[in-house]
Amino acid sequence: MSNISPVKDNYLRPTWDEYFMMLAKLAATRSTCLAFPVGAVIVKNKQVLATGYNGPPSGSPHCTSQGFCYPSLSSCLVSKTLPSRAVHAEANAIAQAAKHGIPTTGSSIYVTLEPCLSCLKLIISAGIKEIFYETTFNSGDKALVRDSFIDDGLVTLKQIQLSEAVVHKAALFLMNPTSVARAAQVVDG
Repeated sequence: MSNISPVKDNYLRPTWDEYFMMLAKLAATRSTCLAFPVGAVIVKNKQVLATGYNGPPSGSPHCTSQGFCYPSLSSCLVSKTLPSRAVHAEANAIAQAAKHGIPTTGSSIYVTLEPCLSCLKLIISAGIKEIFYETTFNSGDKALVRDSFIDDGLVTLKQIQLSEAVVHKAALFLMNPTSVARAAQVVDG
């Protein structure tokens, strides 16, 4: 006997954490930083408040368009003394929320790279209570400072990874039209 029922893989939905991390990864595709493309999404009550990606301040030439951060460098990673020209993704997301009068108190932020200490302090000062990140950044003394903020109850951090199945489905959605009728699939029961 044949029953018409959904095939589980075709209806796989990302978790909320996966969904917002994928949005942060999409935001990172707008990055104009040659060294570290990073994306961020601020969320409250499962609603996106603001997004951000890293790159130089508004009005400044993009590193991707000029091919460098500074004219004398062959690569952004060559200099140990010149600071990055990029405004970090988290700072840009917080700035976007502020620019549009959107409060961030009690929200969460999803970031493709664990926030540096400067951004971590900004996140805490903006009232953001949870940080979800994909790739670790802080180590050594920086991790000690980060952990002191966690121990003080100012913020929580959680590293998350996207499941292979969710990434595969997202890739199919990105590569193909998504808003087309699907034929019912027959599964033997």
